[in-house]
Amino acid sequence: MGIQGESKQLEGKTLLIAGGAGFLGAYLVGTIQLLNKNVLQKPCRVLSLDNFITGSRDGITGVASDENITHIETDIRNPLDIDEPIDFIIHAAGLASPVYYQKFPFETIEAAVIGAKNLLELARRTKGIKSFLFFSSSEIYGDPDPDFIPTPETYNGNVSCIGPRACYDESKRLAETICMIYHKMYHMPVKIVRPFNVYGPGMKTNDYRVVPSFITRGLAGDPISVYSNGNQTRTFCYVTDAVIGFFKVLFSKENGEIYNVGTESEEISIITLADTIANLFSHPVAIKSIEYPGIYPAGEPNRRRPDITKIKARLGYRPAVDLKTGLSRTMTWFKETLL
Repeated sequence: MGIQGESKQLEGKTLLIAGGAGFLGAYLVGTIQLLNKNVLQKPCRVLSLDNFITGSRDGITGVASDENITHIETDIRNPLDIDEPIDFIIHAAGLASPVYYQKFPFETIEAAVIGAKNLLELARRTKGIKSFLFFSSSEIYGDPDPDFIPTPETYNGNVSCIGPRACYDESKRLAETICMIYHKMYHMPVKIVRPFNVYGPGMKTNDYRVVPSFITRGLAGDPISVYSNGNQTRTFCYVTDAVIGFFKVLFSKENGEIYNVGTESEEISIITLADTIANLFSHPVAIKSIEYPGIYPAGEPNRRRPDITKIKARLGYRPAVDLKTGLSRTMTWFKETLL
C-alpha cells in the first residue's frame, strides 16, 4: 500500500531531513519531489541537511534543482540555528556502512547521539512540531537469540558495548533512549524506525555492503567474494518498500512507538545471495570465499530477520518487491551508472 492519502499531511508544510544526501535520505527527498509534482496541491518544502562525509552531492535519486527543496551543508553535531517554522523532522543522518563507521567511530557516535539531541532541541524550540522520526537500525538487536528470530521490537538485544561495531550499535541505542526521554518529558511526537538491510539503486560501490559489492564485482568480470563460509543469513528489503514504511511511521498518530521496517520473507544466506546475483549476469561469474578484510569490523550477526507484525497490523505496511525483482532493478541501475 502506498502513502498518497497519508501524504496529504505534508501539504503546505516544511519537512527537515538530516542526512538528506545519504542513500536513504536522498530517496526521502526524491519522494517528496514526486509527491509535490503528482499528489499534493500545495507543495511541501524540504530542508535537506548533510555534511557530506559520506553523502553524495549529486543525490541518489537524481533530485533536480527544485524551488521547494533547499540543500544546506551543515553538521548536526553542532547546534542548529534554523529560524523558520518546521512541521516534520527526520533524523536519517549517520554512517551505516561498517567500513565507514570503523573509519569514523567518533563521528558515528556523535551523529547519532549529539545529532539526535540537537534535532530534538530544534523541534522543542520550533513548537507545533507534528512528527519527529528517528532512524535507528536493526543493528541495535546485535546477534539475536535464535528464539527471537524473527526479531520483534520488544527484544532487548544482544550487543557488546566494547565490540568492533559498538560505535554504531550503542550510539543508535542511546539515541533511541534520548528520543524516548524527549517524548516523555516534553511530549515530543517521536517515532523510531529500525530498518533491516535496505538495498537498491544508489548504494555506494565502495562501502563493502554485499549487494553493491557483489553486483559491481560481477560487472567488472571479477569473482564475487563471500566472507568466511557465507552461511550468515539476512532478509533484504527493497528501498521503495522501505521508504513507504518510513513515511507511514512518520504520518502515524501514535507517538513514542518503535517499528521494524523490512521484509520477513526470503531469509537467504550470503552464499545463496551471491549465487542469485551471479545468475543475473549474461556471462559466467565465479564465487570465491575469502577472509574478512581488516577494514571490515568483526562480530556481524549470524542471522537478521525482522518481525514486522506490528507495522503491518497498525499501519498497513506491506512490502511488495520480491528479492529477484529488486536485485534485477538494482543491477540495471548499476549497469547504466558504471558501464
